[in-house]
Amino acid sequence: MLRNISRPPTARCTLPMYISFLLGEPKQISCCRLGEVMAISHDSVTRFLQREHYDGKDLFNESLPLLNAVGGTLSVDDSVLDKPYSQYLAFVGYFWSGKHHGTVKGINLITLYYTDVHGQHLPVNFRVYDKSEGNLRTYFAPPE
Repeated sequence: MLRNISRPPTARCTLPMYISFLLGEPKQISCCRLGEVMAISHDSVTRFLQREHYDGKDLFNESLPLLNAVGGTLSVDDSVLDKPYSQYLAFVGYFWSGKHHGTVKGINLITLYYTDVHGQHLPVNFRVYDKSEGNLRTYFAPPE
């Protein structure tokens, strides 16, 4: 079960709303898109995300009960979230994009997926690649 939120929500965005959006939106994941779909302000979504600070361990703890953790396969996927107009945003760099078949300015999101023997597959960890670290291995430490 996902950890309890730190304090009662004041924003119109809630944890169940956010999770439902992530599970249901096939292409465009953004605060603006969630605000559009749920008829709330995108600032409400931003405030919710800034307050709670979810990390890979929370995702692992949420996914594990839904999977058979014996005999499955782990796979890694990276996606570049295009940020062509950003100037001083953290984690923005130039990364290879298969979508654009070239280098683009954006944020490199790395997701670890687990597929169990019954074909159920879910993300179990995620990281945003930070070029200043210089070592990707540090981003896939197992949950504590």
